[in-house]
Amino acid sequence: MSTVTTDEVFAHPALFYRSEREYTDHTVSFVNEGLEAGEPVAVAVPGPNLELIRSGLGTQARNVLFLDMTDAGRNPGRIIPKVLRAFADEHAGTRVRIIGEPIWAGRSSAEYPACAQHEALINAAFTGRSATILCPYDESRLAPDVLADALRTHPTVIADGREAASEAYDWPSVVARYNEPLTAPPDAAVFPFGVGELPDARGFAVGRATSLGLAERRLPDLELAVAELTTNSVVHGGGRGTLAVWAEAGQVVCEVRDKGRLSDPLAGRRPPERGQIGGRGLLLVHYVADLVRTHTTDDGTAVRFHLGLPHA
Repeated sequence: MSTVTTDEVFAHPALFYRSEREYTDHTVSFVNEGLEAGEPVAVAVPGPNLELIRSGLGTQARNVLFLDMTDAGRNPGRIIPKVLRAFADEHAGTRVRIIGEPIWAGRSSAEYPACAQHEALINAAFTGRSATILCPYDESRLAPDVLADALRTHPTVIADGREAASEAYDWPSVVARYNEPLTAPPDAAVFPFGVGELPDARGFAVGRATSLGLAERRLPDLELAVAELTTNSVVHGGGRGTLAVWAEAGQVVCEVRDKGRLSDPLAGRRPPERGQIGGRGLLLVHYVADLVRTHTTDDGTAVRFHLGLPHA
C-alpha cells in the first residue's frame, strides 16, 4: 500500500487517521517503502504509537531509528534542529524518510501554538532537501482547529487511504497567526537589566526559581537560558531589557523582553554550521527548555521559556 508520493525533492504530507489499525497500516507501509528504496528511516512519535510501529515492522525495526517524541520533542522548538535536521544531516547526500508526530491529545494550550509553528516551519527548514516527513494526526482525538491547521501546514494530506493536495496550504499564515502577544501575570517578579546587570539577572532568576521549587538539577538549564537571552538583549535588543519570573501550571516561567526584532522565523531552530562562531543563543534555550514561546513586532520581542517543577 503506497502512503505518499516522493517525486518532489521535499515532501511533507499529513496523515489523518482514526484508529490504531489505520495508523499502523499507513506508517509501517511508509517505513517499509523507505527501507526498500535504501533510504535511512527515523520514527519520532509518542511512546504508545512508537510501539505500534515497532511491532508492526517486526525484524525490520532494527533498521530504523526510534525516538519517543514526548521526550525528544517535549519542546516543539527543538524538533527541527535536534530531531529532523540532526537525522537528515547525518545522512547528507541521501534522501531520508521520517515520521514525526509532534501533536497529540494531551498537548497543553500553551504548547500548541509552538507545535503549529513548528509544523509550518518544517517547510522552510527543508526547502530543497531530499526528504519525506510524514506527520500523523489523530482525527478522533484532536480538535477541529488543530486539523484545520494541519491542512495549512502540509502541502498534501492522506485521508481515507487517498493522498491529495491541500487547498488550504499556506504555512506562513500559521507562523504569523501564532506570533501571539505574551503577557506576564501581575505577580511576576521583574528585574530590569543592562550590560552591567547581566550577572545579577542570572542570580535573580536562580534565586526566584529556587524559591518557586525548581529542582536543583534544572538550575543550570535556567541559568544558561537566562544568560543567553539577556546577553542577546544587550547585544541585539537595544542594550537593555526586563526579566520576569513566575510559576504557572506546574512550571517555572522566565520571560525576557527587549526592543529588538526577531526577523528570522527559523532563529533558534537551525543547527549551527560547521565552524560557526556565535549565533547559538536561542538554539541553546530551545535545547534546555521544556517549552519556548516568542512574540516579536517592530516595537520589540519577548522570549518565554518554561521548565517543569518536580511535583508536576
